[in-house]
Formats: sequence, C-alpha cells, structure tokens
Amino acid sequence: MNKAELISAIADGSGLSKADAGKALEGFTDAVEAALQSGDRVSLVGFGSWSVDKRNARTGRNPRTGEEIQIAAKNVVKFKPGAGLSDAVN
Repeated sequence: MNKAELISAIADGSGLSKADAGKALEGFTDAVEAALQSGDRVSLVGFGSWSVDKRNARTGRNPRTGEEIQIAAKNVVKFKPGAGLSDAVN
C-alpha cells in the first residue's frame, strides 16, 4: 500500500474527504517525527511503538574490494509492533 492508497483507505473508513484524510495523515506523521526528534517514544496501544536508538560506529567491509571501512555512528528509528497488530497479521 502506498501513501495515496492509505489516504483512500482512511477516507473510506472514517467518512472524511480524501483531502481531509491526507491532512490527517500528514499531521500524524509530522507529530511522530517531531516526537522522535525530541527523543520521545510514540506508543499506540495495540498497534505498536516507535523509538530512536543509537547505532554505534563500527568497522565494515566493502564487498566489492574487501577493504575495511569505517561506518559512522547514527540514530535509527525502530518500530515494535503491539500485540493487536501482531495478532491481526498472524
């Protein structure tokens, strides 16, 4: 499902227009992004939670040349599905 299909599904399920559903989706993604940038965790009970985790710097290997390379540390977003979502797909 792509973004346009998700907006259509939200509109159909909620009775909103596609324009309003698009604004709602944008508002949701903006709020999640802002919370993660400030270091907060976002939890939707039954669906799942998003959090930011720090990935340490490490030494990797270029698969083409075999040469060792340094991979910089960075923050990564993690999603852990909730019980409701896990049960729905199993």
